[in-house]
Amino acid sequence: MKYRKLDANGDYTLGTGSDFLVDSAAAVAQAVQTRLFLHTGEWFLDLTDGTPWRTEVLGKYTQQSYDAVIKARILDTPGVNQIVSYSSSFNAATRTLSVSVSLASVYGPVSVATTI
Repeated sequence: MKYRKLDANGDYTLGTGSDFLVDSAAAVAQAVQTRLFLHTGEWFLDLTDGTPWRTEVLGKYTQQSYDAVIKARILDTPGVNQIVSYSSSFNAATRTLSVSVSLASVYGPVSVATTI
C-alpha cells in the first residue's frame, strides 16, 4: 500500500524527499480519511466511487443510518481488517460531523479522527 502524504491543509506533499506513506498504519489511516472526504461522483475516473453524502447521509437520515454508511465505507478501505471502536457526533450549529474510529489494520492498530 502506497499513499502520497498530505500536509496540514490536506494537499499532497511534493518535493520534500519523503512524499509517500508505504505499508504502514499511517497509510491506512490516510486512505480511510481520504475515502470519507471523497463524494460519490467526484472522481472523474469512477463516478460510482465515493461516500454517498448527498443521498444517504445528509438531510433526513438518522445517526443510525448514516453511521452504517460510514462504517461500510471504512471497512471497504484496503488494509482495514475491522473496526474496533466507532463514534460520531453531529453539530447542528456548525453543520459538521465528527467521526472517530479505531481500527485493526493489516499493519497494526490505527486511529482516525476527522470532522467533515
